Amino acid sequence: MSSEDAGNRRKPGSGARPAHVPVFRPGQPVAADSVTLDQRTGREIFLPPVALAPFNPARVWESITETPAQPNLWARNGLFADATQNPVTRIFDMLRTRVLQTLAKQGWTRIAVTSPTHGCGKSFVAANLALSLARLPSCRTVLMDLELRDPQLASLFGVADAPPMIEFLMGEQPLESHFRRIGRNLALGLNGAPVERASELLQDPEVPTAMAALRDLLQPDVVLIDTPPALGSDDVLSLAEEVDAVLLVVDGTVTAPEDVRACERLLEGRLPLLGTVLNRAQDRAMERYAYGQRG
Repeated sequence: MSSEDAGNRRKPGSGARPAHVPVFRPGQPVAADSVTLDQRTGREIFLPPVALAPFNPARVWESITETPAQPNLWARNGLFADATQNPVTRIFDMLRTRVLQTLAKQGWTRIAVTSPTHGCGKSFVAANLALSLARLPSCRTVLMDLELRDPQLASLFGVADAPPMIEFLMGEQPLESHFRRIGRNLALGLNGAPVERASELLQDPEVPTAMAALRDLLQPDVVLIDTPPALGSDDVLSLAEEVDAVLLVVDGTVTAPEDVRACERLLEGRLPLLGTVLNRAQDRAMERYAYGQRG
């Protein structure tokens, strides 16, 4: 599917959400009163409503197609699922702990991972942070690629047949068909088709519906959303209602201080800045990464 075809599929807000039927639908009402006939008198007998079984998100997680781990490929791409594979996992585990502490304190679950400009390594940081979170068995983690113009996560994870993210966002494909699962507690929402008019798509009223369905069905502890660079478009601001805070990734070798300040001004009063990850930092004590938190 070309990016032009994906962009022209449906204009934002121009039609009803397609009526696909997901396998799992939480929050459904109990069954209505059933009516039967007394075989002796012929009179109607109203039986009490039969409550449906309680919704169990574990069933949804189990229904998601599992993607086998590819440790060698992932390592070549700089991703490490096993904490013993590379010393860099220690840095991401430290980042994980600080992020989880802040999320618990603030009552947040949804994080946008962005950068001032392209090439800062935000997708790499988002992927490794997700893998680190997933090393905690009790932490249900979702990683979504909403860098619609230039998706990177499918390539990083070695998934060649990722469906277009637009199909999930527009309700054309149910969550359990679109997402992939790694292990028992990491769900990947990948994007296999770039979208040119990404900002308009992200502001479509169907997007909040899709994101709410994701939260209802998976009940994740953390949702990481890989977004476009903050200074290149209004995509990050378009997602303001769908995220609780922003994690800013900067390149310690090329990012200009004025670009970081521009991001802070852009987010001020709109989205909290969870922290700043300094990629390729010139700091041997922290090897390759540093993390700074404001507020």
